[in-house]
Amino acid sequence: MKQFRLPDVGEGLTEAEIVSWKVKPGDTVKVNEIVVEIETAKSLVELPSPFAGVIGELLVEEGTTVDVGTPIITVDDGSAAEAPAPPRDDVAPPLPAEEGDQPGEDEAVEAGLIGGAAPGGRTSVLVGYGPRTTSAARRPRKQGAAAPGSTSAETAQRAVQGAVAVEPAPVAEPAVEDTAPAAVEQPEAPASGAPGALAKPPVRKLAKDLGVDISALTPSGPGATVTREDVEAAANGSSTVAPAPTWVADGNRETRIPVKGVRRMTAQAMVGSAFTAPHVTEWVQVDVTRTMEMVDRLRTDREFRDVKVSPLLVVMKALLLAIKRNPEVNASWDEGAQEIVVKHYVNLGIAAATPRGLVVPNIKDADRMSLRELAEALGGLTETARAGRTQPAEMAGGTMTITNVGVFGVDSGTPIINPGESAILCFGQVRPMPWVHDGELAVRQVTQLAVSFDHRLIDGRLGSMFLSDIARVLEDPATALLW
Repeated sequence: MKQFRLPDVGEGLTEAEIVSWKVKPGDTVKVNEIVVEIETAKSLVELPSPFAGVIGELLVEEGTTVDVGTPIITVDDGSAAEAPAPPRDDVAPPLPAEEGDQPGEDEAVEAGLIGGAAPGGRTSVLVGYGPRTTSAARRPRKQGAAAPGSTSAETAQRAVQGAVAVEPAPVAEPAVEDTAPAAVEQPEAPASGAPGALAKPPVRKLAKDLGVDISALTPSGPGATVTREDVEAAANGSSTVAPAPTWVADGNRETRIPVKGVRRMTAQAMVGSAFTAPHVTEWVQVDVTRTMEMVDRLRTDREFRDVKVSPLLVVMKALLLAIKRNPEVNASWDEGAQEIVVKHYVNLGIAAATPRGLVVPNIKDADRMSLRELAEALGGLTETARAGRTQPAEMAGGTMTITNVGVFGVDSGTPIINPGESAILCFGQVRPMPWVHDGELAVRQVTQLAVSFDHRLIDGRLGSMFLSDIARVLEDPATALLW
């Protein structure tokens, strides 16, 4: 039996949440077959099985957050299916250890820490990776040692109750196979004096994360235990709970949303950026009528028929051209060296709102792409983000970001710079407005742009020139031919 431990699927991630299991006990899996979907602090990730065999046990419930290195599933690959070694008459029973002896090789083998055959013909295995094939005598420990004359049945009972491992029978008695059942996870009783039903620790944790009062639930599990379904039903408002106070007319007055995974990482990053980089934000209104006409033409062009063309695509190209004219804006601040690091490539990030929080995947080397290639990259990036499949590598190494608030009907905002970058462009909604065009009042398509930049790297002059160049391209896309 092999244990699959939660790996580090990102850059130094320490924990992840089990979102959904793709297999169940008894299923047969192959190497690299997907067995579980997890959520890290950066994205949803599907984990393949490193072993081939039969699923033994799912060690972690869905919705539980576990540390990297924690066993999450067992797979029976047949490697531990060995028959017990037959008893040998020529082996004398082990001698009892003297009080004060230190644990030696015998105990290390018994604990599964080293290899080799243990006394009594027992084959050692790693903890959790194989069955106990025969009994083996062990040196008594100072704490929790078996009392003289105790029977193996009494010792087994103490093992179930959480006592130290089984001790050997007296020398005068033959060694007996240890048949004590493995300790199982028991439902936790409520704290002393607190009313409520029994529940297992993972169920209590789920209730805490969802803000459900577990003592108010009507248990539906065996032995009057609260189940995971009871908690989820209560969170969805469909569970039978204790009567609410008379002053509550419409159910719960508050809802608590656990901040974890992508949402927690975003919160930490935004706080770090806001309080380490001195933000400056500038705005400009732009007549983008010609840009909108260009978008309409591209949508009917045969080169762009199979890709999505939107105003954001032209904004991306305008930003890349503005970076080319003002390369110092595409930089980062090296705190340790107290230096500005100018990047000669552009990994363009696109902020995407997903059900699991805000993610900012980036298009690698966007400055080297044609308009058609940018459209393809943007389409793939958006589709992956909406499905929650953006991988950590796709969000790493960004140099500048665009956030498109216009899709929500918002004119503009003061965006926070993505950590490690120098600026972020906010693109507002495009709407018809009265505008003076060629000396006459007319209705034009107008938008508002805002750029926030790190004032340690970018001064007012550079930031203003950068924003102005973006606006010039959007006002007249033909300007790009001159640059």
